[in-house]
Amino acid sequence: MCDWAIDFPYLVLSSRAQNNPVASLTMQLDLNHIGQIALATGNVDRAEVFYSEKLGLRKLYRFGDLTFFDCAGVRLMIEKAHGPENIPRASVIYFRCADIALAVRELEARGVTFASKPHLIAKMDDHDLWMAFFTDPDGHTLALMQEAPKGYTPAS
Repeated sequence: MCDWAIDFPYLVLSSRAQNNPVASLTMQLDLNHIGQIALATGNVDRAEVFYSEKLGLRKLYRFGDLTFFDCAGVRLMIEKAHGPENIPRASVIYFRCADIALAVRELEARGVTFASKPHLIAKMDDHDLWMAFFTDPDGHTLALMQEAPKGYTPAS
């Protein structure tokens, strides 16, 4: 019998597996890249001026009550809070992943419970934005995000 293994940036293919002696496909989960951070505000116009003019962040675009800035490749989203009491609790960290369906399956296998399965958030000009939300043990909202090719549908 010949043993083999191929290591890709996100996947490991191997001829040795506990339940499958022929081959296994294992995801090497890499959540070291934050794709987006969301901050809630009581006044989006005031926040937009602060982050662009005071802090000098490069504004990417605005969509209604959402305004987006670039922070060295990490997107900062400023959004209107649904109520003033929600401002301190409305921050979300979005972890960028290469394949959202595989990442969800891997995290579920590790005991993470998702509030939502991967779903399409926005059809952008050059990609489709997919997200899936979950919480940490303290109840902070976290999300996986994938900027997928146009027309992408995650495998179920």
